[in-house]
Amino acid sequence: MKKILISAAIVASLFSLYNCKNTSNSESKNLTKEITFTKEGELSILKAKNDSLIAKLDIEIADDEYTTQTGLMYRHSMAKNQGMLFVFNDSRQRSFYMKNTEIPLDIIYINSEKKIVSIQKNAKPFDETSLPSEGATEYVLEVNAGLSDKWKLEKGDKIEFTILD
Repeated sequence: MKKILISAAIVASLFSLYNCKNTSNSESKNLTKEITFTKEGELSILKAKNDSLIAKLDIEIADDEYTTQTGLMYRHSMAKNQGMLFVFNDSRQRSFYMKNTEIPLDIIYINSEKKIVSIQKNAKPFDETSLPSEGATEYVLEVNAGLSDKWKLEKGDKIEFTILD
């Protein structure tokens, strides 16, 4: 009888370990969740010469330490009418890089007057090379690579944006 009880206890322990293992695997799979776009505002890009509309975008806002550090990392794609606007509390030269960023981007540096200072075109995915602005910036707009050429953006072109409540 003792042998049967010990055998039953061993089988129950093994079954319990098997169930715990399966549970933790399914939980860890659920923790790896794709980050999706959340519209937090709208942004217009305007030609400097005549204020004509170049493009209109839905934007996500990065305005705290966590969102400015992670930016568009771990995203698999972004629609052509979407972007991320980084909003800083001060105006100074900035530098971005593409660590853990899977999609090629154009990084548009914008000053406190909301005018384009410089553009880093076609930033390569996962490249940790520093991509600096050419002057003091308070805003940075990230869009899909190639859009700044398609839109024929130039230094001095402007942005306007609204943040949704």
